[in-house]
Amino acid sequence: MAWTKYQLFLAGLMLVTGSINTLSAKWADNLKAEGCGGSKQHSFQHPFLQAVGMFLGEFSCLAAFYLLQCRATRQSDSSAEPQQPFNALLFLPPALCDMTGTSLMYVALNMTSASSFQMLRGAVIIFTGLFSVAFLGRRLAPSQWLGILATIAGLVVVGLADLLSKHDSQHKLSEVITGDLLIIMAQIIVAIQMVLEEKFVYKHNVHPLRAVGTEGLFGFVILSMLLVPMYYIPAGSFSGNPRGMLEDALDAFCQIGRQPLIALALLGNISSIAFFNFAGISVTKELSATTRMVLDSLRTVVIWAFSLALGWEVFHPLQILGFFILLMGTALYNGLHRPLLACLSRGCHLPTQEGEQERLLGDSRTPINDAS
Repeated sequence: MAWTKYQLFLAGLMLVTGSINTLSAKWADNLKAEGCGGSKQHSFQHPFLQAVGMFLGEFSCLAAFYLLQCRATRQSDSSAEPQQPFNALLFLPPALCDMTGTSLMYVALNMTSASSFQMLRGAVIIFTGLFSVAFLGRRLAPSQWLGILATIAGLVVVGLADLLSKHDSQHKLSEVITGDLLIIMAQIIVAIQMVLEEKFVYKHNVHPLRAVGTEGLFGFVILSMLLVPMYYIPAGSFSGNPRGMLEDALDAFCQIGRQPLIALALLGNISSIAFFNFAGISVTKELSATTRMVLDSLRTVVIWAFSLALGWEVFHPLQILGFFILLMGTALYNGLHRPLLACLSRGCHLPTQEGEQERLLGDSRTPINDAS
């Protein structure tokens, strides 16, 4: 079945904005500017402030939700299920997990390459699978266990590629190892977030855009307030700002004022996360969750290609092997092998997967964690 122009637009929007989200964050990390009080030029290493910006982007998804709701109301769409009343505080525990995991990943992005950052995020499959068995009583299919094992093998290969790659003065070997470990730790927290959402939130018919926006609101408010104590907490060599504090928001704003490109990179990061969430949810609704997974894998390729072209990292052949093993693990875990096997046995024509296609404000049962 051929894609419509709207479906092609959504797929392209998801691929482009998803790639911009990681690349713009890494671009900001690489830019240098003077800070407050006449401090010397230094890299823009403000992961917690960047995380605040990301939550601001997620918060804007609430505006998209209410716009779509108004549109559906004007069209008198009787097929759309009314939103059930729910307690917004249900989203507080997942939001705290999201806040912690996102902050850790932004810290890690300062230490490792953008492509390794993107690939290592695939570790979430391992912990989500294990936690769903332990806490949700779910039974995984043999193909899903194979997917988890393949993902572990892929992570080992990507880690070896990082160890064997040449490292510049910006990314020392010790920092790369620390960054990679932080990314994997963050995926444990993301997996906990997914389990919490499934156990306590899914029973409420909450639209994914509303869920993402509500979590973004909590994350933005809480992390913004935490920037104040972080300004006074010493972090030593772990800090990237001249004062050696955990976060120095004033230094960040001084750097933004003196280097407009930093502001452009941050704006790209904030706006791209909002459009990426909207496009991702829409792709799942209009096409399928499998299509969304494939596009997310293509996003890794785009980020990798741009990082190499811009000279942000050095090519290592082991990364290709690691990426394909991770891709195989993701495909097995998400059941992509089934339509491929059916294609080989009965002749190739793509399944429509009508069961995964839904109206954007219709029966909104897309997993909330698919939107993040």
